[in-house]
Amino acid sequence: MRTSTPESLSRLSVLACFAHPDDEGFASGGLLAMLAAGGARVTLVCATNGDVGEISDPSLATPENLWQVRQQELRNAMAVTGIDDLRFLNYRDSGMDGADDNRHPNAYCNADAAAVVSRLAGIISETNPHVVLTHDPSGGYGHPDHKAMCAHATAAVARAADPDGAAPLLYYVCFPRDVFRRWWQEMADRGITPPFAVDAVDSLGTPDADVTTIVDVLPWVKVKLESLACHRTQLHDSGPFSQLPEDVVDMLMGTEFYQLVSPPGAADLLATL
Repeated sequence: MRTSTPESLSRLSVLACFAHPDDEGFASGGLLAMLAAGGARVTLVCATNGDVGEISDPSLATPENLWQVRQQELRNAMAVTGIDDLRFLNYRDSGMDGADDNRHPNAYCNADAAAVVSRLAGIISETNPHVVLTHDPSGGYGHPDHKAMCAHATAAVARAADPDGAAPLLYYVCFPRDVFRRWWQEMADRGITPPFAVDAVDSLGTPDADVTTIVDVLPWVKVKLESLACHRTQLHDSGPFSQLPEDVVDMLMGTEFYQLVSPPGAADLLATL
């Protein structure tokens, strides 16, 4: 298992592990586009098929086939981003925290942790990544599948380490609380009702102090947004995000935030990109 920085992006291997189709775009779509454009080898693992996500337009999907539609939306999104190594673990979406879907026996949040960790460790062994990306422990907004993937990917990285302790760099993708505040304020200033209440802003996302790495992805923000647009079932034309001016969306989406978690004392590779 390697930890040294490659000489160029074309020699970089990255494994991105997320819970649902579209998580990759909001979380790190700019970085993924940057890596793909530079020739890096990127593997994307998606734990669930988003079975219980929203359906923005009933002509796009039904509750029965939404999982298939969202799989294809992710394939379409990755074609835009430039990533062709896509792996589905095919667990059932657990739904939001507290939803009845949390109790479904096939829900990802109820999956056998040892089995998931073993699968992810196998992918790490196969792809030999320099970097592993995944959700942070907060799950962004507390989603049980995000939190499960964080725990599973973290354990898989530890399991895949060489006997001498060498392992890929593990980064958590962060949504800093300050960013949630900025989104909320931009919407409120324009008379747009934010998708989260003001009293929740200070509890959502990653504590600002946990962020170690800020990546400027503005040159790739158009690709990021085009890729996100492929997740049509999850986007509402009249939603709060679509009401923001294009330049504001570009500004807010043009910066991404990460936390370098392990190995201890490792050089921050993403900070050098």
